[in-house]
Amino acid sequence: MKYRAEALHVLRRVVAPGLIVYLILVGCGLLITRPLRGLIAGEDDINRSFAEHRTHDWNIATHLMSMASDTTTVVPLLVVLALLLRWIFRRWAEAVTLISAVALQETVFLLVVFVIHRQRPDVPHLDPAPPTSSFPSGHAGAAVALYGTLAVIVGWRMRNGVLKAALLTVLLCLPFLVGASRLYRGMHHPSDVLFGVANGIVWIAIAVHAFLPTTGQPQPLQQRVVRPRVPDDDDRVDA
Repeated sequence: MKYRAEALHVLRRVVAPGLIVYLILVGCGLLITRPLRGLIAGEDDINRSFAEHRTHDWNIATHLMSMASDTTTVVPLLVVLALLLRWIFRRWAEAVTLISAVALQETVFLLVVFVIHRQRPDVPHLDPAPPTSSFPSGHAGAAVALYGTLAVIVGWRMRNGVLKAALLTVLLCLPFLVGASRLYRGMHHPSDVLFGVANGIVWIAIAVHAFLPTTGQPQPLQQRVVRPRVPDDDDRVDA
């Protein structure tokens, strides 16, 4: 019965909404690449503007920004963060939430690009073009899912106000920097980045709703106090 209830929980809170997200992204991708193609052609002016004003320093900076959500960065960072969250909170809820948001975002992204075949912007590309479609942006989605979910956990659980504000600022800025770097480097249309961000945000909401309990919140390590044991009568030795 326990496993059946867990399976129903995942089916209702993860699989069903995930299917809806997939269908919406596919529908939007078909609209963008077919009937609305001419109407949104002007969005590529942003890519051309970036390409015309590229500099050596910004090329390096956007390369580093883009690397923040490369697969070779996300996978090891996700493993380290998941183990760290498990150690801090002494349970798997936070780690599972983070892993689920990132992995499921990536799964939907890959399923969408199998259906939507959109060419990348018609500007010089600063990165090797991967074999996947331009729609949606996998880098933007991964950045939002990873750093956004971590921001939710930090904002919910951390007690130190100054450290919390600093971490939240960094975590919330990273997805925007990644998205901007993909536009600058000519790898995605603005609408690709927009829908990649939307994909990441939706999966944060789904993962948090499905796996992060709102009751029985654990205390972080720094909040745990080991109280000394008060000796009872059995511990006393007669003089």
